[in-house]
Order: sequence, then structure tokens, then C-alpha cells
Amino acid sequence: MEQHGAVGHASPDHEYQETPPGSTYEHTDANVWIIVKFMFWLVVLAVIIHVGVGLVYALLIEQAMETGERRYPLAAVQGERLPPTPRLQQFPQNDFYQFRQGEESLLQRYGWMNRDAGIVHIPIEDAMRLTVERGLPARAPDGLPPPGLMPADASSGRTLERRRQ
Repeated sequence: MEQHGAVGHASPDHEYQETPPGSTYEHTDANVWIIVKFMFWLVVLAVIIHVGVGLVYALLIEQAMETGERRYPLAAVQGERLPPTPRLQQFPQNDFYQFRQGEESLLQRYGWMNRDAGIVHIPIEDAMRLTVERGLPARAPDGLPPPGLMPADASSGRTLERRRQ
């Protein structure tokens, strides 16, 4: 006696290589008529949309020819339009050179920073010489924190806190 399903098949996939006689697709899976109607209406709508866009475009061109205007009719701003600021530099090397020249001249001459407040700037060589002569501001030796206190980390040393032990 033969057993059904296991005769002459090397793997389960070989069982489905041949379509049994009289078999067709399952009619409940896809309704061909609905797919055909969908495709028909899709083509009809695509044609209507393309014709409508073409007519609107032709109308806009005709209006532009009547008014003698060659610009795009939907452009909001007429005239030369520039991109918003800040714009790219046309010659960055020249701009940088001019900037450095201005900075260098500021470092080499005397001048007013704020005339009303009496603030002036002096050449950098004079400023360095005066700093060496006068010295930098520093804490007085008696300005040490009292015992048991240390500069706080969160304040960059501006406030003091008790040491943790």
C-alpha cells in the first residue's frame, strides 16, 4: 500500500511544483472587476488632471502676453531679488586682510574708546611695558581664606565653603 503525500518527493517544496489538474486561483482572494474599475478611474483622473494643469498654464501664459510682462505671474516680489542676509563674501581673503589691517592699526596707535567716559586705548607695546612696571593685580598675602574654608568648585573660587572631612 502506498502512503499519500510521501511517495517520490525529496522535500515538502517539491509537492507544490505541479499544479493539480482542475485547480485555479481562489476566487475569494481578489476581485478582478474591482481592480479593473480602479485602474480605469485612475487613468481617467490622471488625464483630467493633466489637461486641467495644461489649460491653467496656457491661461497664465496668455495673461502674461496680454500685459506684456515677461516675469512669472505668481512671483510675489517684482524687481531684483537678493538672497537674505547674511550673504556669502565675494572676496573673503580681501575682507580678512582689511580686518587684520584695521586690528593692527588699532594695536599700534593711541585713540579714544569712549570720549565721554574718558576711556582711551594705547599701543600694545606701551600696555605691556606698563603692565610689567605696575605688576598684575594679586591677592595680598593676608587675604588667604580662614582655616577650614576652601574655594568652592561651583563658583570658580569666588566663594568659600567648609572642607568636607
